[in-house]
Amino acid sequence: MTLSRTAILQPFPADAFADVIAANEDYAQQYTASELTGWAVKGLAVITCMDSRIAPLGVLGMQPGDAKILRNAGARVTEDVLRTLVLATYLLGVRRVLVMPHTDCKMASGEEVDVHQQILEKSGVDTRSLEIRTVTDQMSALVTDVVRVRAFPLLPADLVVAGAILDVGTGRLQPMDI
Repeated sequence: MTLSRTAILQPFPADAFADVIAANEDYAQQYTASELTGWAVKGLAVITCMDSRIAPLGVLGMQPGDAKILRNAGARVTEDVLRTLVLATYLLGVRRVLVMPHTDCKMASGEEVDVHQQILEKSGVDTRSLEIRTVTDQMSALVTDVVRVRAFPLLPADLVVAGAILDVGTGRLQPMDI
């Protein structure tokens, strides 16, 4: 039996993460432990995209500890997001959820087959067994995702769920009637 490269214990790749470790050292020098707990002080969970242009707490005028931030490609409500929301609502103070995709999102720029083709061309890796969850109609996807959270039977019946699209050009949220 041949073990895969990932199944073998490997040393930490210090060269590849030297900038991260150095920055953390600077951070740790200035760090003061807070009184924060794992509780969402403002009772909010935000489902948003992994896009590095988005600073969810800043967009919403919040501080660390105020909200739970769930990020993935395209701000989609996946099984893992639902699992996380169950934990957040029953154990961490979440009483409302905002699904917040954004303009100019790569996951809303083409068909799923196109993304798989781009990856194949760039890397030679066939990713078609993976559901990427691209969207061609961002509003329709937002409606689906908000309804999915609202209808999930393991979440509290009184959970308030809303959707809004973040304009990455202006920083403004556009609340949607869903």
